[in-house]
Amino acid sequence: MRIYNVDSDQKVNEVILYLTPDEAQEMKDSLELILKDNKKNRHEHIPDRESDFKREITVCIYRKDNLSSFDERSKKFILKDE
Repeated sequence: MRIYNVDSDQKVNEVILYLTPDEAQEMKDSLELILKDNKKNRHEHIPDRESDFKREITVCIYRKDNLSSFDERSKKFILKDE
């Protein structure tokens, strides 16, 4: 698992998500789509609709055999912690 803070360009070791039931359902549905689709570099965005999309969670699944589809910053971030 890698948690990335886009604003600070740093890793985060721990995060707490406070989700509404609708947001939790959207995250579940997004993860199921990613797992079912299984395309390289597939990702989903879960926006905070209540804040006019000021906050967003992006989820993706990575495997060592699909890193070539990620941008250089993502690859570096993923490999840095291994």
